[in-house]
Amino acid sequence: MLHQSSMTVREIKSIIALAIPLVIGQLGQMLLGVFDTIMVGKVGVLDLAALSFANSLFIVPFVFAIGILTCISIRTSTARGQKNQGEARSVCRNGFYLSIIIGTVFFLAALAAFPFLHSMGQPDDVATRSEGYYLIVMASLIPCAMSLLLKNHADALDRPWPAFWIFMGGVALNILLNAALIFGQWGFPQMGLKGAAIATLVARWVIVVAMMLWFRFDRSLHPWTPTHWLKKPDWSEIRSLNKLGLPAGLQTLAEVSTFAAAGLIIGAFGAEALASHQIALQSSGMAFMIPLGISMALTVRIGEVHGDHTRQRSIVKTGWFLTLLCSFTTAAIFIFSGKLVASLFIDIPEIITLAASLLIVSGIFQIVDGLQVASTGLLRGLHDTKIPAKMAILSYWAVGIPAGYCLAHFAGLEAKGMWWGLALGLGIASILLSTRLWRKIR
Repeated sequence: MLHQSSMTVREIKSIIALAIPLVIGQLGQMLLGVFDTIMVGKVGVLDLAALSFANSLFIVPFVFAIGILTCISIRTSTARGQKNQGEARSVCRNGFYLSIIIGTVFFLAALAAFPFLHSMGQPDDVATRSEGYYLIVMASLIPCAMSLLLKNHADALDRPWPAFWIFMGGVALNILLNAALIFGQWGFPQMGLKGAAIATLVARWVIVVAMMLWFRFDRSLHPWTPTHWLKKPDWSEIRSLNKLGLPAGLQTLAEVSTFAAAGLIIGAFGAEALASHQIALQSSGMAFMIPLGISMALTVRIGEVHGDHTRQRSIVKTGWFLTLLCSFTTAAIFIFSGKLVASLFIDIPEIITLAASLLIVSGIFQIVDGLQVASTGLLRGLHDTKIPAKMAILSYWAVGIPAGYCLAHFAGLEAKGMWWGLALGLGIASILLSTRLWRKIR
């Protein structure tokens, strides 16, 4: 009993030490969108609704890319554990090509979807206002995917902190550029919503350049990072990386596309409802980065003890405990301080009240969302990705979206009904995934 207790304490310390920089790094990713929301909210409700509409479309390829590029973390950490520096360099270099391909393909898909913005059920003035922002922010998918690849490689080499500070520098630059281009500070033209998109695009390219410069000048990274980035790609290696990452990408896509679809459904109820949804979504997204970071740490930890079921069970229990502890904390904040959270984004009472009501629902599904993402990370560490992806698609699209649509339109709950549907889908996913995980380690 004493041995098991000491093992649990060790696991808690190990997971927390690994998770902290990953959590903060994920929060840094979200802060770009959060500060855009806060600063555009000062311009007006219509601009905030337009930003919400465009970001509902952007978040789909963005999170899909996050899922696919988890293959870099898995392969690099394995190479590091085997002290195979050549393999790590190959993964990073070919992953770099993969990230460019992913970003470019998603951007071209966004261009193809551009003529149909007015056919997605949004108010016409919202769709019109979002056009300039949409095109520019979708172009930022290319540097965004590249920066994700570089960060995943650094994290797997146990060097997350420099990457974190680089991303924080990008956030600071984005805030300054937002002030300059949204509001016309320091002699810059006042561009409003389009200025926010330009600021985000520039900040993301600066992050890529800074990450590559760090890889170039940090001597300790030289054995593990490519010397010649533009060497001919190894297409078999790229296909192997994509085969590993694609199921994970599909699973994350299943969840995030649910929220994107929710935004489109809520948009039918007007700009105020969509603006409230954007505030609740940004707040929930920030909170979600905590269990997501823990999940990434759990993927690494359970993969390191392959075959040791006793250690695996200890890691699962510890991971669930830490995740639920964080999720209950954020749930309490959203439920009891929802108006305060919403007032950080906008000062219009009607929108604050509606957003606060959505945050109450969000607080409830923080718990099941945390459990499902922790279980997902643990299953990935066990190289189990295909069945969990199917479970996620079933939960979100066969249950969550239909239930939310019915509650929103037929039960008269509008935006709140859509969020209750999301909560139901996440609840089903958490039950299916956690049950599968426990059966695999018994």
